[in-house]
Amino acid sequence: MPPREESEESERPLLSRAHDSEEDILDETAYDSSEKVVIVGIEDGDGGDWSRAPPFSWKKLWLFTGPGFLMSIAFLDPGNLEGDLQAGAIAGYSLLWLLLWATAMGLLVQLLAARLGVATGRHLAELCRDEYPKWARMVLWVMAELALIGADIQEVIGSAIAIKILSNGVLPLWSGVIITAFDCFIFLFLENYGVRKLEAVFAFLIATMAISFAWMFGEAKPSGVELLLGILIPKLSSKTIKQAVGVVGCIIMPHNVFLHSALVQSREIDHSKKGRVQEALNYYSIESTVALILSFIINLFVTTVFAKGFYGTEQANNIGLVNAGQYLQEKYGGGFFPILYIWGIGLLAAGQSSTITGTYAGQFIMGGFLNLRLKKWIRALITRSCAIVPTMIVALVFDTSEDTLDVMNEWLNVLQSIQIPFALIPLLCLVSKEQIMGTFKIGPVLKVVAWLVAALVIIINGYLLVDFFSSEVNGLLIGFFICTFTAAYVAFIIYLVFRAVNFYPWLPFLPSKRLSNTGS
Repeated sequence: MPPREESEESERPLLSRAHDSEEDILDETAYDSSEKVVIVGIEDGDGGDWSRAPPFSWKKLWLFTGPGFLMSIAFLDPGNLEGDLQAGAIAGYSLLWLLLWATAMGLLVQLLAARLGVATGRHLAELCRDEYPKWARMVLWVMAELALIGADIQEVIGSAIAIKILSNGVLPLWSGVIITAFDCFIFLFLENYGVRKLEAVFAFLIATMAISFAWMFGEAKPSGVELLLGILIPKLSSKTIKQAVGVVGCIIMPHNVFLHSALVQSREIDHSKKGRVQEALNYYSIESTVALILSFIINLFVTTVFAKGFYGTEQANNIGLVNAGQYLQEKYGGGFFPILYIWGIGLLAAGQSSTITGTYAGQFIMGGFLNLRLKKWIRALITRSCAIVPTMIVALVFDTSEDTLDVMNEWLNVLQSIQIPFALIPLLCLVSKEQIMGTFKIGPVLKVVAWLVAALVIIINGYLLVDFFSSEVNGLLIGFFICTFTAAYVAFIIYLVFRAVNFYPWLPFLPSKRLSNTGS
């Protein structure tokens, strides 16, 4: 009967419908079939109850483990480490509770991104290409690329600072940038050996960060009681509001939302069987949670080391990524292995891992929005060049001045804060749609919680923007430009929100074809 067929069609995940035409088969995909990891038991025959997920298996959990840890690297990039050290130096242990809850909010967003990728078989950039009219998706693509470039500059600069530390200042910042630029070719080399080999390299880099910062934690010996009180008892004062906003603001990385929705497709999943999709969601939820718990512990180590050493001191307001190693060396001395070099090793691991994942994310974003079927080395070269060229300029201009480097870092934080709504709102819109998610759309309670988290993150970052522009921007002409940009910016956010809640009758300028395709 026709009604029954229509109902079954609406409940099918998008991937099973995406292959109905030859044109869709030729679309850009995150991974080719030959690149995907085959999960044990994925081809057990046609018997059994496929409406439910199979029993838990440690072996399958191991095979699904990987994408969540690559995603967690964005929570450990040099920008986050700088936020951690400044929060510890200025606010002491008082913001540890906020770090915990900010990580929990980040986990919720990343689980929704994984849910979208698993249920549909397509990543966020690809779905945005189909969901929005051309003008809107081009704006979203430009915003995503700008966010990625901003994050990449911070990550490359972080790596360059670490190289300068480890070379005893022999290698200047610009040479560290050049060395870091070649990591995209390392990435391409590793990718040829398979997804699991690449994930193993990232696991090694995360382990390097964990060991380095745990060593620093052991050297500093922070107060266990104050640490627990900082996690359990919320405290916030007018003096630490800027650091609090920074802790929350740097957790949600726009490019990371796009990245995670693509990474989860590295496993072979039979989308025609509901139980197999649910199984993948369960395992990805476990491994992502474990990965972000580890990232929280590493961030905790950094925050508490600087809280113990510099909270309440004259140096607290002057510490940044550039001079943090030197301050640590002066405070804690040499020891068996100088803490300056321990910090440098951890920072290098953070910078290298995050720049490689940035290259990865850039490929998915460009390929998804523009449907480009380019060879991977060409896409990697394009995405890497977009970041390296401005980073080299930054390194040459700001190499001799810590203050100007800090100012540049603040501008980059603003650039990324501006982009956050353009990843969160499309994500929440898509995971709420039955036409796209089928039976895996999020329920009303989770939808309310997700929108509240998104609203909170957007408001916090909005505060960051207002505070920054009110103190940094002067002049009538610049003020006019900022006001004009703000009006267009807010208008586009309103458009995305209205589209998400399906208030289409209020928006007559939307193409009727799009309305009929995306309306509930």
